[in-house]
Amino acid sequence: MTQKIWFITGASRGFGREWAIAALERGDSVAATARDLSTLGDLRDTYGERLLPLRLDVTDRDADFAAVRQAHERFGRLDVVVNNAGYGHFGMIEELTEAEARAQLETNLFGALWVTQAALPFLREQGSGHILQVSSIGGISAFPLVGIYHASKWALEGMSQALAQEVAPFGIKVTLIEPGGFATDWAGSSSSTSEPLPAYADLHQEVQEQRRKRVGAPGDPTASAAAVLKIVDADEPPLRCFFGSAPLGIAKADYEQRLAVWEKWQPVADLAQG
Repeated sequence: MTQKIWFITGASRGFGREWAIAALERGDSVAATARDLSTLGDLRDTYGERLLPLRLDVTDRDADFAAVRQAHERFGRLDVVVNNAGYGHFGMIEELTEAEARAQLETNLFGALWVTQAALPFLREQGSGHILQVSSIGGISAFPLVGIYHASKWALEGMSQALAQEVAPFGIKVTLIEPGGFATDWAGSSSSTSEPLPAYADLHQEVQEQRRKRVGAPGDPTASAAAVLKIVDADEPPLRCFFGSAPLGIAKADYEQRLAVWEKWQPVADLAQG
């Protein structure tokens, strides 16, 4: 198998780090980005020149273009571009500040958009490449307390589905990875939380209890590496792929309910047609 060149954002921890290690372990080369390069020092010590550590805040569009260009200049091509950088924000919709809402979208949506735009000219020129967008089961379903996170991921989903159709003629693949609950730092120190309003106190508690029941035992980020390698090595990778055992059941229940409601209200849809 030909060795691949990866560009991975948010490689300091969680999925990004585990996938970088998996790629490096099998002989691939990785341009790995992080806001704090010290988090990548041990990987550089272990894998040497096959790892290119890059300091990057994905919300900086110019820096995104420069980082992608530097990776291409170093390795000569890009085979897998992983938009992994992101975080979760917790807060009811009424509790969100403008700064919190904009920051969530700047990282989770616009960061992925800028890196994608930066990579596409190189991928088009070589006539190949695979863009992995790290979405979430929260990119197709939605729950209280993480509405602005859902907004960022639903937007990423729509953008990426359109992107897949736009770039297919150039030999470029797009896959949305939709994890359930994993033992990453998504809800830990990487996350942010709005100031709660007293009116939502009971709902806050109820939502936390529901989430524990819905997600169940968290998945292992290390095990996810084997799954991501299957996707990037596939001749015909999927547009969407769940990670973890819980998302399929959540999605099926959600879509069955949607279809039932749409069918029930189809007479109203026909009335609107005129």
